[in-house]
Amino acid sequence: MMKTTNIALALVASITAGVALAHGGATGIVKERMDGMAAMQKAVKAVTPIMRGQAEYDADAVRSFAAAVEIHSGEAMTKLFPEGTGGKPSEAKDEVWSDWEGFEALAMDLETLGEALATAADNGLAAQASGASSGSMMGTGTMMGGQSTMGSMMGQTDVEMMDADMLASMPADMLFTRISQTCSACHTKYRAESN
Repeated sequence: MMKTTNIALALVASITAGVALAHGGATGIVKERMDGMAAMQKAVKAVTPIMRGQAEYDADAVRSFAAAVEIHSGEAMTKLFPEGTGGKPSEAKDEVWSDWEGFEALAMDLETLGEALATAADNGLAAQASGASSGSMMGTGTMMGGQSTMGSMMGQTDVEMMDADMLASMPADMLFTRISQTCSACHTKYRAESN
């Protein structure tokens, strides 16, 4: 137990140091957006064991995570990326501005998913509801880049194709997966790798 605790503490310390170094030199709006991303990352780490069924389900913790996503997404996110704020120490690629429509769509999807998760927190996990693993229900899979097969054929993300009530009726872990996929799609396309 002591060894596990020490390893966990070392991991938290190294992550914290990495975040501090990654933000080194950032000021103003660049630091503000980096801090927002770090807050969402911290919220993801806090709720991940719940979503994986490794910790007791806590709807209030899920709502807290959803609130963190809502606060740092949508227009609140896009306003932190005014033209001309790329380059070091920012990790934003030029594609943020050259493909503003795509970047903005992912930010808005993230906000919609956060809002839906706040409502869906009482739905519990997919495995609790049906005995199936999350992601196994028809129509919930997404392709690389956060788009469903049908959505990508129509030029829309799957979130844009669903209304808020439909999303809010999903199990919480399915929405968490969609949030994670949206973050991943955005980072893949619009965030430079840290060295």
